[in-house]
This record gives sequence, structure tokens and C-alpha cells, in this order.
Amino acid sequence: MLTYILRKSLMAVPILIGLATIVFLLNFVFVPGDPVRIAMGQHADPDTIEMIREEMGLNDPLYIQYFRFIGRLFKGDLGESFTSKRPVTEMIIERFPATAQLAFGAMVISIVLGVTAGVISAIKPYSILDYVFMTLAMVGVSMPVYWLGLILIWVLALNLDLLPVGGYGTWQHLLLPALALGSRQAARIARMTRSSMLEVIGKDYIKTARAKGLAERVVVIKHALRNALIPVITVIGTQLGYLLGGTVITEKVFSWPGVGRMAVDAVMKRDFPLIQGTVLFLAAIFIVVNLLVDLSYGVLDPRIRYE
Repeated sequence: MLTYILRKSLMAVPILIGLATIVFLLNFVFVPGDPVRIAMGQHADPDTIEMIREEMGLNDPLYIQYFRFIGRLFKGDLGESFTSKRPVTEMIIERFPATAQLAFGAMVISIVLGVTAGVISAIKPYSILDYVFMTLAMVGVSMPVYWLGLILIWVLALNLDLLPVGGYGTWQHLLLPALALGSRQAARIARMTRSSMLEVIGKDYIKTARAKGLAERVVVIKHALRNALIPVITVIGTQLGYLLGGTVITEKVFSWPGVGRMAVDAVMKRDFPLIQGTVLFLAAIFIVVNLLVDLSYGVLDPRIRYE
């Protein structure tokens, strides 16, 4: 197990370096505008702008800036924000709890709704409930998050006045964005749970469990659901990595002060160190989540061994 974890961790290093290279180049090639001029304003003194560019190292050749960036990265230093003059790592750590809170809230909603709907659809295939749940799942997968978020704001916040439109700090502020974000993920989990459960329910050991006189609840939850969870866990882990990676649109719609919203603001301000730092931080989280998903397979299915 330790060897497997170490090998997976070492494999993440070239992935992060490759991603860092791509992000670094994209900032200079595809993000237009001078960050210093944007920060200082269009009427700033050219000599002042040039002096600041020299202090920031933006006048150095591109390859020197790249190796300086990679060197800092190996030291765990993500650089300093152009606009706020604060360490990028400090800014990410400050914003990440909000993103984590939203992501885990959305994940709880998606797992409860998705697994429940998938199991009911699987044990009652081609019933009215099955058709209703799978139709809702299809709509949920196809529905843009920002559109669902606006609909929920219009219905629950503006018309019914049940929840606040936006903001941060209480569970009432969390519920609306988590519901908007979790509903989309619940649709994917429901479809995968139904498919996996239908495959497992027809196995011989399920028939044997029923023949032994076990209660249907025990057969479904202990024998069928547990063995059907591996593909579902993969979907859940992938979605959790995506959610922790910054729910940009949801955070913008609901004015949620997370990492995704900060990354969008950094792009608008051409804050290259902050863009690079947030992308790499979120990529590292995604890799860690996927490693935990891989390790969970052995817990769910003892037949899986890491050699």
C-alpha cells in the first residue's frame, strides 16, 4: 500500500510541472493586456509603469521568468499577487475554506439524492418512479449550473423568501448554492448508481442471499449496494475533485467568496501569479482526491489488492 501511494505521488510531480508550464505559457500568450497598466490605470505615467515592470521582473526574457517560477514552485512558493502584494499561498488558504464548505455541502446533497434515486430506480426498474427519477437525472445533467442557480434564486429567494439571495456565513447562505451545485452532480450519481445496481442485482450471490431468507433491505444495502459502489465512488470522487477545484460559476452567481471566484477576478486583473497559483493548487487537490478514490476501492472490495 505504501509503495502504491509513493508511486502515485511521484507520478503527480511531472503532471504538476507540465500543468505549470502550460498555465505559465497561456498567461503570456492568450491573456491579453499588461497587468501593470491594468492595475495602475490607463492614465498612469509610462515611466512609473516601466519601473514597476522592472521590479516585478516582467521585462526579463520569458525563459528566465519561467525558470524563476519553477524554482519558486519547488520551494513551495507560489509567488506574490501583482494587485494585492500578498503571498498567493496566503490568499488561497484564506479563500479555500469557503470553497471546501460549498463543495462538501453540495456533495452531501448530491450523494443523498443521487444514491437514493439510483437505488429506488434499480429495485423498481421501468416503474413510474424509475421513469420520473431518470427523467429528472437527464434534465439535471443537461441543465447549466448558472441557469439552475438563477431559477432557485427566483423561486426560493425572491418569490418565496425562504433563503437569502447570496452571501456567506450561515447555513441559510450555504443551502441555496449547495443545492444548485449538488443537483447537477446528483443526476450523474443517480444514473451511475442505477446502472451499477442493475448489473449487481442479477448476480448469483444476490439470489443466494434472498434464498437464505434475508430481509430485502439487508440484501439491497449490505450485498447489492456495497458491491455496486465502486463505479459510483469513482464518479463521486471525480465530482468532489471538480467541486473542490473551484465552483467558479456558482460562486459568482451567489457571491460566494471562494477560490473559484478569486481565480476569475485574477484573470480579469491579469494577476499572473495568482492565476498560476490557484490553478496549481486546485490541480494538486484533484490529484489527491483521485488517489483517495483509488485507495477506497480496496476497502469496498477486498479482492482488490495494491501490489
